[in-house]
Amino acid sequence: MRLHRLDVTAFGPFGGSQSVDFDALSAAGLFLLHGPTGAGKTSVLDAVCYALYGAVPGARQSGQGLTLRSDHADPATRTEVRLELTVAGRRLEITRQPPWERPKKRGAGTTLDKAQTWLREYDAPSGAWKDLSRSHQEIGEEVTQLLGMSREQFCQVVLLPQGDFARFLRADAGARGQLLGRLFDTQRFADVEKRLAERRRTTEAQVRDGDSALLADAHRMQQEAGEAMELPDLDPGEPGLAAAVLAAAAVARSTARERLTVAHCRLTAAESAQFAADRALAGARELARLQARFAQARQRAVRLEERAGDHRTAQARMERARKAEAVAPALELREAAEAGHRAAAAAETRARALLPESLAGAGAAGLASAARRAAEELGGLESARRAERRLADVVDERDRLDRQERDDEDVRREAGSWLADWDATRAGLQSRVDSAQEAATRAEQLAVQREPARRRLEAARLRDELGRDADEARRMALAAAERAVEARTHWLDLKEQRLNGIAAELAAELTEGEPCAVCGATEHPAPAEKFAGHVDREAEERALAALQRAEAERARDERRLGTVREALAAATAEAGDLPTAQLASQADELEREYGHARRAGSALHAAHEELRLAEQERERRLAERQQAEVRAAARLTRRDGLDAEQASLEAELAQARGSAASVSARAAELERQVALLTDAADTARAAEDAARHLKDTDARLADAAYRAGFDTPQAAAAALLDDTAHRELQRRLDEWQSEEAAARAVLAEADTAAAAQQPPADLDAAERTAALAAQRLRDAASARDRAARCCAELDRLSARATAGVRRLTPLREEYERVARLAGLTAGTSADNERRMRLESYVLAARLEQVAAAATVRLRRMSSGRYTLVHSDDRTGRGRSGLGLHVVDAWTGRERDTATLSGGETFFASLALALGLADVVTDEAGGVRLDTLFIDEGFGSLDDQTLDEVLDVLDSLRERDRSVGIVSHVPDLRRRIHAQLEVVKGRSGSALRLRGVQGLLR
Repeated sequence: MRLHRLDVTAFGPFGGSQSVDFDALSAAGLFLLHGPTGAGKTSVLDAVCYALYGAVPGARQSGQGLTLRSDHADPATRTEVRLELTVAGRRLEITRQPPWERPKKRGAGTTLDKAQTWLREYDAPSGAWKDLSRSHQEIGEEVTQLLGMSREQFCQVVLLPQGDFARFLRADAGARGQLLGRLFDTQRFADVEKRLAERRRTTEAQVRDGDSALLADAHRMQQEAGEAMELPDLDPGEPGLAAAVLAAAAVARSTARERLTVAHCRLTAAESAQFAADRALAGARELARLQARFAQARQRAVRLEERAGDHRTAQARMERARKAEAVAPALELREAAEAGHRAAAAAETRARALLPESLAGAGAAGLASAARRAAEELGGLESARRAERRLADVVDERDRLDRQERDDEDVRREAGSWLADWDATRAGLQSRVDSAQEAATRAEQLAVQREPARRRLEAARLRDELGRDADEARRMALAAAERAVEARTHWLDLKEQRLNGIAAELAAELTEGEPCAVCGATEHPAPAEKFAGHVDREAEERALAALQRAEAERARDERRLGTVREALAAATAEAGDLPTAQLASQADELEREYGHARRAGSALHAAHEELRLAEQERERRLAERQQAEVRAAARLTRRDGLDAEQASLEAELAQARGSAASVSARAAELERQVALLTDAADTARAAEDAARHLKDTDARLADAAYRAGFDTPQAAAAALLDDTAHRELQRRLDEWQSEEAAARAVLAEADTAAAAQQPPADLDAAERTAALAAQRLRDAASARDRAARCCAELDRLSARATAGVRRLTPLREEYERVARLAGLTAGTSADNERRMRLESYVLAARLEQVAAAATVRLRRMSSGRYTLVHSDDRTGRGRSGLGLHVVDAWTGRERDTATLSGGETFFASLALALGLADVVTDEAGGVRLDTLFIDEGFGSLDDQTLDEVLDVLDSLRERDRSVGIVSHVPDLRRRIHAQLEVVKGRSGSALRLRGVQGLLR
């Protein structure tokens, strides 16, 4: 990387525009950047770092870039840094503008412009600059990739900071490790340590969880096994827990199986005892049953003997009933014949009562002849009846035609009246449609205007509120600005007073024999003295702190004012100049008009529908009127035909009905006469037949009673039994016979008779014995079941525990492996003898490379006396790995770097910084660094050492490098001809180029 040109505007202490031609400075190889304290020497380096990375080094970085702006700059001038450089064979130009709080172009107050960045590349063939990007992120990634270094690495390698490497040289291992970690990006090794530690904790937790589950199963097994199982006195995660639990489970299972075998034996004995008791109980119950059966049979036999006379009477009554059953059919026929004769005589009497007196005494044959004559006359009236029905149909049709004619006349009249008003009706409906359409269109137009009116009203209300806020913010901003001006004036006055007396302040820190921090002399013949009213550093810092607080308050109030003004301008731009009340009135009027138009427009669909229905009604009425006219023409012809047919039928019917009111009346009279005569003839014949049948049944009944052994038919009828009595008598006979047979059968049984000869059975004793045996069986079965459940549960829990141990074995092995690795990388393992962490081990290797590279230059600077070496010895009880010692060739002893003098510490630190730069450069991929800066420290060297150091720095030119030394030591101005001087003043600092051919603007 080679710098060509740097342009700064309103940056840091530089109020105007300043430029540095690094090509002119680099031509000399070694150049000096000097100037008074506080002039801005380090700000030049800050500008280079800001151009590359968008941030300044370390502690000087704050905020979002607002503090980079020069307090001396004109308010209208924007801060800008432009750097032109060559890196990786590409010539680039980077321009950065930090955020800028500038005055508003319109109105009072300020506004904040965002940061801007440009990246351009020089195209040699075309001789022009080509734009590459304007994105902060893309440019940052491109620069970091080309340089191969982060901002922290760049600040340590290219901008060798004042005092940092002296502290690094004397620092302890922890502080040294932090710096090396940032430079060599060893975070990935720390991440490995962290990842291994996390993995160890995770696997340890998993192993503990698995052991906890195993112990939980063991506790459940102990609950099942009782005293047969003893749990191991181990906690989850301790070695041997799984084996101890499985061994205890095996012992518990064996004991449980022994208990199960004993329970099986006891159950078998209880089952045998219960079987014998049940068999004895069954025998006693059978003996008691047979004895009770025999006693009951004897009692039934005694009762049957007592009722033997009643049984013989019932048998005789049943015998007479069986004989009477032979006469029963004849009795039934006699009763039926008598009932039929009575019914036929009654029917004949009723039928003759309806006949005329002339036929009341006629026989059946005479009645039948009269019925035939009436039927013949009825048949002659059938044609006249058809003519009568047709006449009725003709009259009905004639009436229907008249009704239709009246209905059609009403339809024509109503249709004519409605159609006469059609033009006016249609015009009215069309007018309603047009009005609703206009209202709907107006509503759509007003709807478009509602939202802008509402936003404008809201903006007007916000404008009024922001106007009040802007007045208050303006008052506060003016007050803060006045306080900031007063604080700045006070600080500048104190600073100027302190600068006038700075010599006395430096003289107060001089020690006889120690080198001066300014000139390096060890003798101080006439140190300056403080005068009355001297301003010390604390007073200046208090004034500066007060200024910073005032500036912060001013910036905060101005930002607030700018924010309020921007919001006010936006609200005013949207609301306009009209008062809020007027805008509210306009919005309300617009809402009322919109509501009215919307309500009127909502009737559009109804109006269209009403017009469509009216047109359909017109078409319907026209069709009805036309159809009525067609039907009227057809009715005229039909009415003439019906009139002629009606006259012919009336003449025919007048002849046929005679004296009756109508043919139908005459026919009904004849039909009734035929029916009465026919019914009377039938009932007369039925009565004659019933009398003959009754006489025959009387003869047959007398003959049947004589053959059955009865004297008269009445005696046979008395001996008959009805069904209920017959069944009851048969039931009593059957019951007596069955009971007698059953008693004889029981008394004849051999086992029953034998049981009756034995003593009475003792059921209570047998039941008590059986109950005791059953209880003992249940107890034995319960004990056997408990033992079986215990075995099954122990088998299940043991199997689960064994499976859990099997699953946990790989995890336990992984935990042991990860724990060993985590302890090794964390430096806590006994295998790690030096207790060195993994990251420290990597950094120790880098530090060893840095020490070797630094020794090459340190030996030249110290005339071959000193050599830097890396030490990994432990200090006390701490860890080892990042120790740094110096070997003194004069004494041959190795000692701590803290024993070096001030000058020795400086050139050792410088050598270490240059060596670190070489190693970091190689680590970054070999990016060539053609420009380096060294900030301060040369005042602590004597003349000979200074020459040697400058020779070493001058030797860097052999590799076509240029080195810039930042110092205010006067002797360096004489030794280094190429100089960049920083001159400070009340209006800001300026840059001057001396001893080279170049341009500075």
